[in-house]
This record gives sequence, C-alpha cells and structure tokens, in this order.
Amino acid sequence: MITLRGKGVSYDAPAQARGAATIRLVTDPGRPFPLRSREGFLVGSGEVPEGFGWYIVRSTWSERADLPGPLAKLSPQFDYLDDGDVVRLVPETGAIRVLHRRSTPYNSFLLTERCDNFCLMCSQPPRRVQDGWIADEIMEALPLIDRGAQEICFSGGEPTLLGDRFLNLVRGAKSYLPRTALHVLSNGRSFAQESLARKLAEIRHHDVMIGIPVYSDLPHLHDHVVQADGAFDETIRGILNLKRHSVRVEIRVVLHRLTIPRLTKLAEFLVRNLTFVDHVALMGLEMTGFTRANLDELWIDPVEYQAELEEAVGILDRANLRTSIYNSQLCLMDRSIWRFARRSISDWKQEYMPECEGCEIKSACGGFFSSAKLRYSRAIKPARQISSIND
Repeated sequence: MITLRGKGVSYDAPAQARGAATIRLVTDPGRPFPLRSREGFLVGSGEVPEGFGWYIVRSTWSERADLPGPLAKLSPQFDYLDDGDVVRLVPETGAIRVLHRRSTPYNSFLLTERCDNFCLMCSQPPRRVQDGWIADEIMEALPLIDRGAQEICFSGGEPTLLGDRFLNLVRGAKSYLPRTALHVLSNGRSFAQESLARKLAEIRHHDVMIGIPVYSDLPHLHDHVVQADGAFDETIRGILNLKRHSVRVEIRVVLHRLTIPRLTKLAEFLVRNLTFVDHVALMGLEMTGFTRANLDELWIDPVEYQAELEEAVGILDRANLRTSIYNSQLCLMDRSIWRFARRSISDWKQEYMPECEGCEIKSACGGFFSSAKLRYSRAIKPARQISSIND
C-alpha cells in the first residue's frame, strides 16, 4: 500500500511561510521563475536553484548545507514522491496530503463528505459537515496537475451537492486539463433537476463521464440499498436528463447479497430501458466504511454468484452495452468473461492474498482492496496463463 496522507514531516520555515500550501513537486532546476512560488524543488545531488516556494528533501537526506527557502523533510513513507506530484503541506501539524500522483493514470479527488444517500455499503460514510474548503483546495490543485494526466475523478459524498461550486470545478478541469478525462461519481439524484444536467452539458467538457449506481430493477430494493425513499425514481430521471443533453453516463452496480438475486433482471432492465448509457460496471464489494457494519446483510462469497455474473454480462454484451467487471478476481470467474475484467483498484490500496502466490495471471488480475483481509472468497487459488486474457 502507498500512504497518501500522514504526519511526521519535519518543517523548517519562517513564520510567514508556515501556512498550508498546495504545491507541485519538481526536479528541473531550470523551471521558469514565475512558476516557482507554487512549486517545491526536490533536492537531490545536483544544483539547488533559488526562488522555489519550498525545498523538499527525502528522509535519507543528511546534508547540512543551507537551502534558499523553506524546508520540508519527508518521513520515509513519502519518499516515493517524485517530479510532477501535487501535495498539500501543513507545517502547523507536521502533516502532508498527496493530492495527485503523476505516475498513476487515475487520481481521485473527494469533493465533499456530504451525501443525500446512506448506502449500506458506502466506502466513504457521509458526514453532515460544512466542508466547502475542500473544493477550494481542489481548485488550487487543478492548475498544478500535469497536462498529460490520463484521467481524474471527482467523488464524494455527493459532488453535486456543491451546486455551482461543482460546476466551477468541472469548468476548472476543462480549462486546466484540456486533454484529461473527467469521471464524476454521483448518485444521479440531483440531475433529476433538468437545469443541472443542462448546465453541466453547457460546459462542454471534452471527455466527462458521470458514474451513477443503479442497484436493482425494483425501486423499493434500490431505495433500501441507498437508504433513501424515492431515490430510484430521481436517479432514473437524472440519467434520462443527462443523456437528453448528451452527457455520457456509466451505470455502476455493487455486487453483494442484496443485489445479486436481481442482477440478471437488472441487466434486462438496462437493456430494455437504458440501452443508450455508455458503460456498465459490475463491481466487487469493498470491505470498508458502512460495509463493515452491515457485513452480515451484504456478504456473499463471490464464488457463489458467478453464474449470475456470467449471465448478466452476456445479456449486456449481446445488447452491445460496453461492460466491465471491477474489483474482482480472475480465478473465480469463468474464462469466457475474463475479457470483461479490469484492474480497477487504485494501486495505493491494492493487495494480493497469500493464496495468490504462484498465480501465472496475477499481473492481469485486479487483486483485492487492502480491506479485503476482513473477508474474501474461500475459492481463491493460483490460476494458469492462457493465450490471452482478452481472447
């Protein structure tokens, strides 16, 4: 696992420089002077130029030479930071938060902890807090992200509860990252207001996808899973409004004991009613957040629902609906659906179990969330390579 936030960073800076700062880490001593104030120079063995907002050294740095500006010495778990990464320095508490890593193709920003759903398996349990400052921090970070970034994600909580602030962040992503895809994770309910869907479309982001969960073809079951009466109707209206304005939509289905019995019926519902959506993601359960509290109601060994998964994938694929399987292990699946499986778990929380030792397709398998140590399938075993996972 990779640590994204923590304390133990040693700061040495004058009082006027000890406020929190969002900076981009750089290794090029020839950076243009107008940019240096919002950058942190990663000190190595070469030249140490002047003018940078911060000077960053790794935990192994032991030289005593004076640096021409405020110093932050990383604790060992952050020594992986490198050129192009964006971090938030908090000198008052000795903390650091990694906002964006250049080396990984997918980075996620939590926009708010507030939500109008309380999903039984929510991995980020909502809180009733005033956290608009988060949006301000993200807006500071967007201009610092490498323009070659493949994709960023806005998540929550429920991002659309920010209203105009949410739309402004989408505008910021469009302006500062003109070649970067934007994936927004939303419950879709706010888009039941046609005006919000229209305003989002009018931004004309070049590559935006709204990922929206639909947990059943039966409204009352979906509402139970998300713990919100009327949520199903609002979610479906939201999807229809987004597609009416040509905004791309992904349907996300978390696989657990409450959703599996209607999984094939849900696939048929999508094919009959929402065949115009752009992607369907069938997602393994993450053992964190509310899932832990509701595990007895939610847990089903994934090996027990493989027949339903295979049938649902077939229904969606035959209707030409682009379909993926996330957060799942290849050794549990029939080889006929391996081509739909994706390595979807972020590298900072991806692990493999002892049973995976010796597996010939481990590099192609999605592995596990680190939280899966709490409970995972009894059927995990090493698998043998075939000619191609995508055959």
